[in-house]
Amino acid sequence: MERDLTTGSVFRNVILFSLPYLLSYFLQTLYGMADLFIIGQFDSVVGITAVSIGSQVMHMLTVMIVGLAMGTTVSIAQAVGSKEHKKVAKCVGNTVILFMAVSIALMALLLFFVHPIVQIMSTPAEAVDETVTYLTICFIGIPFITAYNIISAIFRGMGDSKSPMYFIAVACVANIAFDYLFIGFFDLGAAGAALGTTVSQAISVVISLVVIIKKRSITLTKTDFKPDSQIMKKIVSIGIPIAFQDGLIQISFLLITIIANRRGLNDAAAVGIVEKIISFLFLVPSSMLSTVSALGAQNIGAKKPERARQTLWYAIAIAAGFGFVVAIVMQFVAEPVVSLFTDTNSSGGAEVIRLGGQYLQGDIWDCAFAGIHFSFSGYFCACQKSILSFVHNIVSISLVRVPVAYLMSTLFPATLLPMGLATAAGSLVSVIICLVAFAWLKKKSDA
Repeated sequence: MERDLTTGSVFRNVILFSLPYLLSYFLQTLYGMADLFIIGQFDSVVGITAVSIGSQVMHMLTVMIVGLAMGTTVSIAQAVGSKEHKKVAKCVGNTVILFMAVSIALMALLLFFVHPIVQIMSTPAEAVDETVTYLTICFIGIPFITAYNIISAIFRGMGDSKSPMYFIAVACVANIAFDYLFIGFFDLGAAGAALGTTVSQAISVVISLVVIIKKRSITLTKTDFKPDSQIMKKIVSIGIPIAFQDGLIQISFLLITIIANRRGLNDAAAVGIVEKIISFLFLVPSSMLSTVSALGAQNIGAKKPERARQTLWYAIAIAAGFGFVVAIVMQFVAEPVVSLFTDTNSSGGAEVIRLGGQYLQGDIWDCAFAGIHFSFSGYFCACQKSILSFVHNIVSISLVRVPVAYLMSTLFPATLLPMGLATAAGSLVSVIICLVAFAWLKKKSDA
């Protein structure tokens, strides 16, 4: 069901749209943690390692699929804003055709390269077989993962952020239940975790389709599924830069993890713990990016660019405000927070807490600056300028985030604080580029 977000209070629209989005991201995070938690209760270190490595690969793929689906959200939102209902239907139909082809091709390609992928991940020899099994089952489930994400993208483009939240909640509950069944009862190990993930995604897709049919949320005809080169080109031109951008961000996290691993076990553990904390806090900036994309696109489609800019400023205020408050508080409680994830009395535990506290005090500023450039990225997507998001991220990652982190790691071997600040510096560079790009876009539109 379409929801018009081009009227009424801009701030209220931002809050009401972003809260379900934020909860959806939280549930997805919980969804991803469930496999590791449950297999840790019933299986050996080999199974845990297989699921840990496999879930990293699947997370990167899912993030890139979500980025590609952003093209659908923006295209539909602009059509909704301009009251072009037939175009909304054609966008939905073309999205189904496009992503069906992409998911099948991706599934076949990844199944063919599953062994090289496992090798690239430097999987320990003992865990290779189970990692291959885990990824094989998950790769077979790619069409379901893709289907869920495009259905969510369609609903969000139509102004409905609540329905995707319900769908992921169903998948989350089902995943936990199936994990206990396949891992705990049937003792299937990593294969059971993969089966739980795949089956729960399939159930979520079926339920979402039932809801669409019963509520008649989307009315389609056969002609809507006829490929339209203009619509597909628009979806791809918006989505591909975001997909590559998100993939590069995940790669940058892996590279920084590798840098930390080379410093030693305690440093590696400290950075690993902090990255988990930061990824949770990043739910707020991520939800603002998606909110600005959907709301901004509707208002641009309705020829209300000022409301789109207001949406951007409110999102920045919320995300950056949250980020700076958390960053300041964390300067005083960093070590106690890190200690929640490790035992002080364990071997090296105290050192991990000390190093983790240092890294968190620096890295936490990334959350504040990310709140700003994530919101700008959402605005650029709404304006069909997602290439700007790709540019500022690739510059930040390649020129600052990774090389400066490596440099700080080399220059300051006794502390992780400078290395943590390097990641925040990368986001600060992104903010500067975004401000320049925004000023250019505004000047161009006012001309």
